[in-house]
Amino acid sequence: MTSRSLTGTLRGVIPRSLADRLGWLGAGIVAFLLGTAVFAPVLAPFDPAERVARPFLAPSADHLLGTNDVGQDLLSELIYGTRVSLTVGIVAAVVAMVIGTTVGLIAGYYPKRLGSVLMRFVDVVLILPFLPLLIVLAAYLGRSLTNTIVVIGVLIWAAPARIIRSQVLSLRSREYVLASRSMGAKDRWVIMRHILPRTALLATGSFVRAVSGAILLEAALSFLGLGDPIQKSWGSTLFWAQSRGAFLTPAWKWWVLPPGLAIMAASLGFALIAFAVEERINPKL
Repeated sequence: MTSRSLTGTLRGVIPRSLADRLGWLGAGIVAFLLGTAVFAPVLAPFDPAERVARPFLAPSADHLLGTNDVGQDLLSELIYGTRVSLTVGIVAAVVAMVIGTTVGLIAGYYPKRLGSVLMRFVDVVLILPFLPLLIVLAAYLGRSLTNTIVVIGVLIWAAPARIIRSQVLSLRSREYVLASRSMGAKDRWVIMRHILPRTALLATGSFVRAVSGAILLEAALSFLGLGDPIQKSWGSTLFWAQSRGAFLTPAWKWWVLPPGLAIMAASLGFALIAFAVEERINPKL
């Protein structure tokens, strides 16, 4: 084997290997967070809503992350916050993917009149000022977990719709699709049998990336005071830390940093999985 061919081989192997390793790293992070969410009642040493010690207690053997301004255990808040933040992220991503996949399939399979109208609507959604619209809708609908999921889901569906639509445009001209249509197969059957299964991997990558974005958006809304005030999420922990003066005391080290790092870890974990899936779809990435 010549040095040139060896270099070409390495160039083809290293990116795939790197993507796989990053994907497994992301999967490990996500698995750890999901396990924490599922077993939160077992892992949390205290009820996160219960006052268990004096306020602003520094980390100790009994309270590994200390306590907040009312004496609630911050480690328990962080563990239960994993459950809420991941739930919002995953369910909001499901809502976005249902809408985005439906719009993308219809717009790609019927690209002329119906598809053109749908894509103009997608373009409008994509060019709207995202963050101000998110804040306005969240404030208008009210502070609840359901409203947070709905607001995030209906605002992040447009990007997956555009991605899936481009894939459907390519698939609808394939020989097996044209053969099925020429034999009288109904459009619904063709979409479900030939189109949808071949967009599954692409939709998976979009879904994982949507989860990552939804977790960040939930944290942002909660930090601004627009999330559910009753539920303990990472974002709501940051909101209460900011509103109760944690930044003015040494408590910010154990009240602010852990949920901030948890948000970063969750976003990174899902982003790495999405990167690995997208690299599988298009090795040139």
